[in-house]
Amino acid sequence: MSKNPTVVLVHGAFADSSSWNDVVARLHERGHRTLAVANPLRGLDGDAAYVASAVAAVDGPVVLVGHSYGGVLISRAARDLPNVEALVYIAAFQPDTGESALGLATRFPGAELGPDTTTVLVHDGEPELRIRPEDFRRVFAGDLPAETTATLAVTQRPVAERALTTGLPGEPAWRGLPSWALVAARDNAIPARAQEFMAERAGSRTVRVDASHAVAVSRPDAVADLVLEAVKAVESGESVESDA
Repeated sequence: MSKNPTVVLVHGAFADSSSWNDVVARLHERGHRTLAVANPLRGLDGDAAYVASAVAAVDGPVVLVGHSYGGVLISRAARDLPNVEALVYIAAFQPDTGESALGLATRFPGAELGPDTTTVLVHDGEPELRIRPEDFRRVFAGDLPAETTATLAVTQRPVAERALTTGLPGEPAWRGLPSWALVAARDNAIPARAQEFMAERAGSRTVRVDASHAVAVSRPDAVADLVLEAVKAVESGESVESDA
C-alpha cells in the first residue's frame, strides 16, 4: 500500500465542511491530498455509514480526522475501513462503547451547550438542535471576532438530537488504531477536562491549544500541524499499535 495518505476531514454539529477551509489550504501547501466530508448530522448510524462510504472510495491509505461530533463518527466508521491507518481528534468526542456525545460533554463541569443555549426545531417529526445566535460565540467560538461568529451563527447546520444522544455501538476504532488528539483549552462545548480524559483513555498523542471549540477556524496552523504528525507517522511506517 502506498504511504502517501489522503487526509479525510469530518466536521461536527453546528458546522459544515467549510469549517476546514484554512486547514485544507495548509495541507495542500504541504502537498497532501484532502477530502472534507459533508456530514449529514442526522443520526450516528447513518452519518457513520456516510463517512465510511466516502472513505472507502479513497484510493490508498487514509488519515481520518474528526472535529466534535465528527469524532464519534470516525470512532465508529473506521472499524470497518481497512485503509484507515490513523485517527486524529480535534476538540472531539472519543467515545467508548455505549457512550454518547452529550453524555461525555456533561461528564465534567464547564459545558455550556444545553437547553439554555439551544433551540429545538422539529423536522419530519424529529427534534433537532441549533445554538441560539446570541449564545453562539460564547459556546462555540469565543476566540473569533464577533463579526465572524455572527456569520457562523446564522449559517450553522442543526443536528438531529438523536445524533448526540445515541451511544456508540460496539468497540471504538481507537482501540486498534493509533490516534492523536488536540485539546482546546477554552472549549465551552466540550470541556477541556472531558477532552483530556478521553484522549488519555484512548492513548492518544495529545497537544493542548489555547483555543475555543472552533479551533479549526481560529487556529488552523495548530490543527494542520497535528494532522501532519499523523501523516508523517503513516508515511514513515511507524508502529500503529494503539496504547489503549
